[in-house]
Parts: sequence; structure tokens; C-alpha cells
Amino acid sequence: MPTDLLRALLGSLDDELPRATALRERLHASPEPSHEERGTAGLVAGDLETESVEPVAGTGLLARVGPPGDAVAVRAELDALPIREETDAPFAAANGFMHACGHDVHMAALAAVFRAAGRMAAHLPKPLAALYQPSEETYPSGADLVVKGGTLASGTAAVVASHVLPEVPWGSVSVEPGPVNASCDYLRIVVEGSGGHGACPHRARDPILALSHVVVALQALVSRRTDPMHAAVFSVGWLRAGSAENVIPDLAEAGGTLRALHPEDREPLRGMARGIVANTARAHGCSGRVEVTAGEPATVNDTALARAARSLLREAGFGLAPAMRSCGSDDFGFYGRVAPALMLFVGIGGAPNTPDVPLHHPRFLPPAEAVRAVARSQAVAFAAAAAPPEPGPEA
Repeated sequence: MPTDLLRALLGSLDDELPRATALRERLHASPEPSHEERGTAGLVAGDLETESVEPVAGTGLLARVGPPGDAVAVRAELDALPIREETDAPFAAANGFMHACGHDVHMAALAAVFRAAGRMAAHLPKPLAALYQPSEETYPSGADLVVKGGTLASGTAAVVASHVLPEVPWGSVSVEPGPVNASCDYLRIVVEGSGGHGACPHRARDPILALSHVVVALQALVSRRTDPMHAAVFSVGWLRAGSAENVIPDLAEAGGTLRALHPEDREPLRGMARGIVANTARAHGCSGRVEVTAGEPATVNDTALARAARSLLREAGFGLAPAMRSCGSDDFGFYGRVAPALMLFVGIGGAPNTPDVPLHHPRFLPPAEAVRAVARSQAVAFAAAAAPPEPGPEA
């Protein structure tokens, strides 16, 4: 039963937490960028106390403990962000990179769960696979590489993960069925016109004016072209055109992101964006096109796994947080293409001695106690996926 499995895991877990907290500080002090996490992977591998480690996706690794059979993979991310840290922590990074998204906490917590599972390996109903994935923050995406590399093609019962989140209250976990993170596509919008003198705009076809109308028109993707009950976001991050104040250029460009919480909205939104760009540019005597770089798919939690995990939260000392769904994206969504997947959001909002700042902020610093919270949530997710469900109503 999942409750019995969880109790056994939690019974071993607390003994591993001091070591995991020390590992978190070492990881935080020496962050590495995406696809270059060799030192990070080395620190983790040395802490797992197992010879069952294999490389994945270049700089990642996979370690397995337990009986033969289909494993439950627990994902943690290796990479850091190109942010100069501004915390006062004695273990603050000083190399221009930073674990500003909680990856250091996720990695250290998983090491503790893995060692705790190792103590009871003979009694695990399914093996636990610790998946330390590279490059969650940039492309090519580490999860995409793991999936394409066939690491999880067979022998995987489920893939689960936990992520700290300031928007969720401390002491609680959000675990909802269905979509919880949006897909994300990167758009490069190119408008071509005909340049000329700024004093004679009638003799030119101004791509800057056309692009300005394109950016405004694209807001209709969300306000008028998407079901108002379905979350979607279009945001422009940069605009680029021209070289002098009195010259109308031939070309203007913009870059942005298009996000959809519901997977069925993703492709229609792409198509509508292409049509809006082309037609709006044409109305101003210009041509327009959209170049789409496909990013992460939406993260969709398996309904049965979510219900099983919700029923275990109280046993692990958590309250159930209010429903949390976000148009943020995570490459964890790729795993849902090969196995049932589950993402838990672990609350650090209002945690003791924790700055009230969002993810990716230079002062973002979860407390030491977050290692314990994430480890216990990872144990919940593993137990929910590894053990047969118990009868009775959802908690």
C-alpha cells in the first residue's frame, strides 16, 4: 500500500537530511550552466553511494535502486541560470551563475530519498530511478534529449518530480490533475517593407509601423481567439529595427513567447499567429512571417497519480495547497509523452528566513528546511506511483 511505503521511506529519510543539506550548500556554491554540469553531476554521483550510475543526455546521470522491473523515475535538474547572485548566504555563488530556481534543493533532496530507498531496497514494490537531468533552463532541452535518447523508452512506470514555488504557501503542496504548466513556443516575427527617407514616408513601406500594428494585433490571440476558460499568454520580449533616426529601414523584427496551458490550443495558436502577422503586415504594404521554435509541451499531470499523491500529503506532514496552475513552462512536459507523469509544487511562500522574491531572482534563496520539504514530497510522489492505490475516497 502507498501509505505503508511512504511511512517506511519517511522513517529512513530524516537521518539523511543533514548530509543532504550540506550537499545543497556545495551545489549552490558551485553552479554550472546548461550542458556544462559536469562538476555538478560529479558531486551528486559521489553522494548517492551506488555503482548503479549511467550517463544520460551528455552531462546527466541515472541511478537505480530496488528490484528488477519498471522503475519510477524521480527527476531533478542539474543546471543553473546566468544570474549574478545577490544573497548574503555564506555558500553564495560567485562565478556569475546561480541556482535561482531551486535546482540545488531538488538535487540534494533526491540524493536523500535515493539513499533512504537504498536502505529498504529489498522491500520496494518498484525500483526508484534518480534522474538527474541537464539543461532544464535552455535549449536543446535536457528532458527532450533524455526522451529522444531512449533512456525511458521501456522499463519506466512513471516519471515524477517536485519543484519549489514561492506562490504556494509554506507547509503545503499543490498537486492537481491535468495541465499545470503551459507549453512554450518562441516566435521570431519578421516584417519586410521598403526603406526610405524619414521625410518621405509615402515613398516607403514602413516595416516599423507595420510591426507595431502586428504586436498590438497579436494580443487578440488571447483576448478574442482563445477560449476565455483556457489560459494562454503572448508576450513580446524584444523589438529591433533601423540604424538612424531619419531612415525608414527595410526590415523590422520582434521576438516573443506564445504559451498555452491546454495542449489542444497550442497548434491553433501558432496558426493564428502566422495569419495575423501576414495579414496585418500586408495591410500596411509589407510582408510578414513568423519563425516558430518549438519549446516545451505543457506539463499534464496524470489524474490517477495526482489523486494518489493527494491522499498521501497529510501522512507526510503537508496541507493541500489551493489549486496552482501556471503559464510558466518546464521541460518536464516531455516526459508525459513516454510515461504517466506527475509534478508537485512545494510551497516556500512565507517560509522562515526566506526572501519574498520570485523564481529567477538574484536574491532567491529557499531555506535549509526546504530540502526536507522537497525530499518528503518526492517520497510522496514515488509512493503514489510505485505502490498499488488504496481503496477509499480521495483526501
